[in-house]
Amino acid sequence: MFPRRSGILLHVTSLPGVHGIGDLGDSAHEFIEFLAASGQKVWQVLPLNPTGYGDSPYQCFSAFAGNPLFIDLEGLRKQELLSAADLAHAPHFPDEQVAYDQVIPFKEALLHKAASAFFSDSTDADRGAFDDFCRKNGPWLEDYALFMACKKAHNQTAWVHWDAGIRQRDPAVLKEWRKKLSSELEYHRFAQFQFFRQWEKIRDRCRGHGIRIMGDIPIYVAHDSADVWAHPELFRLDERGQPMAVAGVPPDYFSATGQLWGNPLYRWDVSAASGHRWWIDRCRAALGMFDLVRLDHFRGFEAYWEVPATASTAAEGKWVQGPGAEFFRALQAELKELPFVAENLGVITSGVEALRNEFGFPGMSLLQFAFGNDPQGPSFRPHNYSRELVAYTGGHDNDTTVGWWTSSGVGESTRTEEDIRKEHDFTRAYLGFQDGKINWILIHAVLASVANTAMVPLQDILGLGSEARMNLPGTVSGNWRWRYKANRLTKELREKLRTLTLLYDR
Repeated sequence: MFPRRSGILLHVTSLPGVHGIGDLGDSAHEFIEFLAASGQKVWQVLPLNPTGYGDSPYQCFSAFAGNPLFIDLEGLRKQELLSAADLAHAPHFPDEQVAYDQVIPFKEALLHKAASAFFSDSTDADRGAFDDFCRKNGPWLEDYALFMACKKAHNQTAWVHWDAGIRQRDPAVLKEWRKKLSSELEYHRFAQFQFFRQWEKIRDRCRGHGIRIMGDIPIYVAHDSADVWAHPELFRLDERGQPMAVAGVPPDYFSATGQLWGNPLYRWDVSAASGHRWWIDRCRAALGMFDLVRLDHFRGFEAYWEVPATASTAAEGKWVQGPGAEFFRALQAELKELPFVAENLGVITSGVEALRNEFGFPGMSLLQFAFGNDPQGPSFRPHNYSRELVAYTGGHDNDTTVGWWTSSGVGESTRTEEDIRKEHDFTRAYLGFQDGKINWILIHAVLASVANTAMVPLQDILGLGSEARMNLPGTVSGNWRWRYKANRLTKELREKLRTLTLLYDR
């Protein structure tokens, strides 16, 4: 599952295009061609679910659904569900940032229009394909569609503030709401049908080039989600549906008070009593979309940081034992192969590593963190790499390599000016350089390493600074906005990356 190869980390949000946000249309197919021409074998996409709070794909309305904002409108025009005139009146969107406040109403209006056209004038073949999709995905699709329709009917408020009957999923009330919101339910079914139809074309294009897609399973789900609303018994909630304890991580390199994520924690005993059925369904759905899956916050399966719901910072939390090996044995018994990458960053113990090794999941390494004060720093240095590793220059939660190298550290970590000076001196000594393009120096290092998988964010290949950073942990706005310009994937860049890829047998 993990031969020697390399790839690029790029969220779909970041693809170029005229409709304000990256989508599954021509730009995605062109990016796949760039991957193939530059010798890359993996496209890491991160979660692709419908985003809620803060536009983060780690805070989604569903762990199963696809993000309707990624639907290619031009593809709908080719199906004659939209007209050229519909697309001609698009607002002028910025081309290097996602303006969510403009994109969301624009795309939702056109998706509703396309849905109306589909249900009034679709071919028998298309309608049959739609009905088949709904049957196959019914267990999660119906809950998701009703959840989103009810949110709209309740002015987008969280489900804990809905009327008692629908909040508590009284069967008679559910039936009433399904009838009342039937057209909106059809819209959400249509949007999911189109997302997965377009996604399958992406999968086919990648398969044709021998490129594997690495997706993501965030360990936690958003409290305001179809998952928690439909399965409250799986989460630690009070009688009103509010979390009694929430997720986070303790103080670390990034924050003196830790990170308070706010996601509800699982009732692992209840999950185990069901044979971890919801988790098995979730993983099966992910493996139906992706070839490889990064398990976000893997250490939480061994032990997780539990923070009281009333706490003001994550520093008030404590470690609690997770489901451990029994959980992965249940997944393995049903799903057989588990092509998982364990995100084993943060406070990692021997118990976490023993769990990872028991199931043969490759861990992760971030070269940016190899030279400073991070406790994991020594393991991030290439001379300590194992072959069963996914080595990165950096990831989506930290600055770009150029941004990291030129940063003062203020507001993004606990580094002091003296820490940064020492970090730079060590980096130069270890990697054997004085001057040069720091992004390519780190790219060389991970590609040359023994790690079987080497991954590079596109921002590092393009040599971009902090303006292209994807996410700053602990902040709730301004993230997941960066996009690259269509003309940036030049022939020279392609050839440079291909030369290195061939040089290091990737």
